[in-house]
Amino acid sequence: MDMRTFLAKYPVFTRAEIEKTLNEDYSTAPGTVNARLAYHVQAGHIIQLQRGLYASVPTGANPSSFVPDPWLVASKLADDVVIAYRSAFQFHGRSYAVSDDVVFLSKVAIKPRQIYGRRFRRVPHPQALRDQNQILFGVEMLDRLGQDIRATSLERSLVDVLDRPDLGGGWEEIWRSAESVEYYDISQVIEYALLLRNATTAAKVGFFLEQHQEQLTVEACQLDRLREARSLQPHYLKRGKTGRLIAGWNLIVPEEILNRTWETEG
Repeated sequence: MDMRTFLAKYPVFTRAEIEKTLNEDYSTAPGTVNARLAYHVQAGHIIQLQRGLYASVPTGANPSSFVPDPWLVASKLADDVVIAYRSAFQFHGRSYAVSDDVVFLSKVAIKPRQIYGRRFRRVPHPQALRDQNQILFGVEMLDRLGQDIRATSLERSLVDVLDRPDLGGGWEEIWRSAESVEYYDISQVIEYALLLRNATTAAKVGFFLEQHQEQLTVEACQLDRLREARSLQPHYLKRGKTGRLIAGWNLIVPEEILNRTWETEG
């Protein structure tokens, strides 16, 4: 594969990828690879995002103003990257709000970084999933500009943002993003929620599904599975935020969520 074909195929690529791909056509001695990369950067064909990471500049685009696809950039930060939490809703086109942050799962301890105006934040896989060897539960392989990217499914993403609302963009965004999805595989939602082995998370998921029981066609027996996993003591849906006790879930829910105050504000 020659360089032109490679750049057309790989909108974002690592130095290791270009070494491997060009091996058939060019020497991959470090000096040769460095020289070729430097030439194409100088010619405006590629831009360097960080050490060892590059993006192809489309024909006719200005290298100084071109912004690479953030999902592809994230996918190249480690071999096992999974787009997750609020970013997964955004990747699936279901996010209520657009964020410049890209949140992803990885085993690799990658420090947060800014790349072309976006903040990339790695979070570890939930401990409960690691303990059960289930870190890929609900992970899908999806196409993005001809490249494969891992992202959590909408079912897993729903549970994840309820489990970690700090990674969901706030309760209004969580609620509105989750409500924008017309269909969930409820059995998958429940199976994943129970895998996390967190009583408060089970109650949060159960409360959300109960609030949308008719729209999402949730059966009473499905809610019962989550109800059995809830805490026996009241827990806060929003930590430290007072509200009304929903006895069926032993969950203290702020009035702003119960009354959807964001719909009347402003």
